[in-house]
Formats: sequence, structure tokens, C-alpha cells
Amino acid sequence: MRGAAHIIHAGDIGDPAILEALRNIAPVIAVRGNNDRDRWARAVPERTEVKIDAVAIYVLHNVAELDFDPQGRYRVVVAGHSHKPMIEERDGVLYVNPGSAGPRRFSLPIALGELRISGKSVRARIRTLEVK
Repeated sequence: MRGAAHIIHAGDIGDPAILEALRNIAPVIAVRGNNDRDRWARAVPERTEVKIDAVAIYVLHNVAELDFDPQGRYRVVVAGHSHKPMIEERDGVLYVNPGSAGPRRFSLPIALGELRISGKSVRARIRTLEVK
């Protein structure tokens, strides 16, 4: 993640030390996941939004809890609850689940999502990480 301008964490952080380590790389935007239950997690919002260049991004843990239509308001929705890496565009909104960059979840790949933003343009890709 070195070289990233921003890091978005879509929840299930697990330990506040993770956020501190990420902040040493780049500014962090994070939301609380369903597994973030300890006292420290109360300070982490359940949902947030950020604008990078001209791209509005909405972040929540579980996309099934998105209770409004983001079309026309947000260009990207980032959610991580399933930990299944996914990129899908619907009605002009890019839905991204970056997967999980921490310990392997179920039989899913260890992965992260990457957003390349320039002005109003955004491209997404999933990067699978090797375990050494």
C-alpha cells in the first residue's frame, strides 16, 4: 500500500493498531464492521463519505444495509462485509468490495482493492496478495 494517497478500510478492523499502522502509510478513512465490537471501535463510524478529486465515495461495512440509492450522489460505494473481492458497476455507481488483506477468511483470496482516481475519472481493480 506504500505510495497510496488514501486508504479506505471497509470494516472488520480487528485491532486499533491496524489503523495506526495504516496511518503510517497514508491518511485512513475507516468504518466499523460487525466484528469490531470492543470499546475502541465506538469511535469508528458505521458509515462515512469522502471526496477524492471530483469522485464522491460512500463507505459502509455491509452493502445490504445501504438504505438509499447512491446514483447521482456517489460514484463509488465501498463495502467489505462478505470479504469477497468484487467490482461491479450498476447505474453509474461503482460497487467495490476490496476483500480482506489480513488473515485469510474462509477460502477467499487475500486481497485489497485499488481505486485510481483522476479528476472525475475512477478505475478499480482487485489486487491479490501473496502469502510468504
